[in-house]
Amino acid sequence: MQLRFLGKNSRSGDCPTLYATDRDTYLVQGWKIFANDLLMQLDIREGETVVEVPTELFEHLTKDGLPAGEIRRLEDPIVILTPEGTFVVQGQEVTDPEALAQMQIPDYETVVEVPKAAITALLEEPRGVDLQRRAQPVV
Repeated sequence: MQLRFLGKNSRSGDCPTLYATDRDTYLVQGWKIFANDLLMQLDIREGETVVEVPTELFEHLTKDGLPAGEIRRLEDPIVILTPEGTFVVQGQEVTDPEALAQMQIPDYETVVEVPKAAITALLEEPRGVDLQRRAQPVV
């Protein structure tokens, strides 16, 4: 898998990062979620996981030719907007050693792969979806 770095949002050691791949997908590197009450609310299928990232991370989508990076709808693969203003993103957990070797991933982070089409759809105007409606506390 070939990766192209789109951007990161670094703050005091935190480094959620966004990559485009040669497979028409994005890799979203973010913080692991350990809050069991949150995890129990989600339908995480085998081979999948979730990460938490700042909403601003998706502003880097403009570097992939998209007109804007503002998420306007809340649907899979972005499953939750937290009260703290972060997104919980669900996708296939990246286990490909070649891809992982191209990234710097601290122990408290992991990476999910999501279809480009799914992310692109979230940039469209909402269709009756209230982003605040699904805000969940993250412990």
